[in-house]
Amino acid sequence: MEDFSWPFHLRFFIALALSFLIGLERESSGLKDKGLVIIGVRTYSIIGIFGFGCAWLFNIGVVWALPVSLLAVGALALTGYLTKVRAGHYGWTSEVTALLTFVIGALCLLGDIWVPMALGIIGTFLLSEKSKLENFVEHLDKTEFLAVIKFLLVALIILPVLPDKDYFEFQLNPQKTWQIVVLVSSIGFVGYYLSKKFGHKVGLWLSGILGGIVSSTAVTIAMARVTRLSPEKGVTALQASILASSVMYLRIMALIWILRPDFLQFIWWKLLVLFVFGIILAISTREKSSKNNNNSLKTLQNPFEIKPAMIFAILFVILSVATVLVQKYYGNVGLLVLAGIIGITDIDPFILSLVNQTVHVETLMAMAILLSMMSNTLAKGIYFSTISKGLYKPTLIRYGIWTVLHIPLLFI
Repeated sequence: MEDFSWPFHLRFFIALALSFLIGLERESSGLKDKGLVIIGVRTYSIIGIFGFGCAWLFNIGVVWALPVSLLAVGALALTGYLTKVRAGHYGWTSEVTALLTFVIGALCLLGDIWVPMALGIIGTFLLSEKSKLENFVEHLDKTEFLAVIKFLLVALIILPVLPDKDYFEFQLNPQKTWQIVVLVSSIGFVGYYLSKKFGHKVGLWLSGILGGIVSSTAVTIAMARVTRLSPEKGVTALQASILASSVMYLRIMALIWILRPDFLQFIWWKLLVLFVFGIILAISTREKSSKNNNNSLKTLQNPFEIKPAMIFAILFVILSVATVLVQKYYGNVGLLVLAGIIGITDIDPFILSLVNQTVHVETLMAMAILLSMMSNTLAKGIYFSTISKGLYKPTLIRYGIWTVLHIPLLFI
């Protein structure tokens, strides 16, 4: 809510303080870089209170004061820029900052006081962090930057315009379907960047934990390749693979809690048991080498691209329709068979399509989810043991025991 209760004399001193702060940063930066300082702390302070004074004139009926004064400040800024160019200096930063300072001074009287305060403080921060921002840009991965832009596109542009309406007997809702795509992509996106930032510093274990947020199947295959290329890291890679698969249960639990919190009470403790058992399996795997792999997750790709997002949405719709049809024509047994088959691939679309159904058969849903996870756990054990070298027995034993543990939980 807007707050106009600040007295005008206090607003004046805030305008002076913010413009003084901006001027202090500009002049100190110019002196530090031994550049040409045309606009210093005094000038910025005067521009700020000039903006405040013009806003006062606007309030008492001199409506042309603000636009004409802004044009005047712009002309002075242009003159300063041309002077710099003749002296061999380039850049619009100081001139644009002068215009911003005028606006801040005017807003200190005309608007909610937090707006000019935010503009002044954030503007000063951006000005003072020039070197860090330039260093960030130099090391920016363009592929990852484009992925961020694509994510913002589908989350902030596409999502709001999709119709929020159920279609056909399968109750397909375009907006809800895309919300699930954005949700899964967001979790994977965060996990990917955490893996990129921390994985190489603390080794395969943390890479496995963070990579499990993205895709435990992808991490399992990546770790198996690490083992194949570097057999001495095999045990550590197996531990990381198990940890990633353990995180899968927490990831699914979080997704269910967001989409269907009322259903979580029927399955949360089972997922927690499977997660804890996975941690025990990872710890019980004896590590033969303490060397870390600095590139443990090179094969883990950025989880957000337009094509994978579209594929996930298509799979979600197909599995939503298939779930309804299978249950309609083949009953509960058909749904469980479908869950077992789906487990050999990516189980997220199936589980989320199942949770998104309006049918309230909690026992059947929980059984289908656990069955798909059991199938997926067994598949990952086969993937790892097939791709890696020399770890067939320990891999199949651990993933086999883990798979068997799902069975009693199906009927409890």
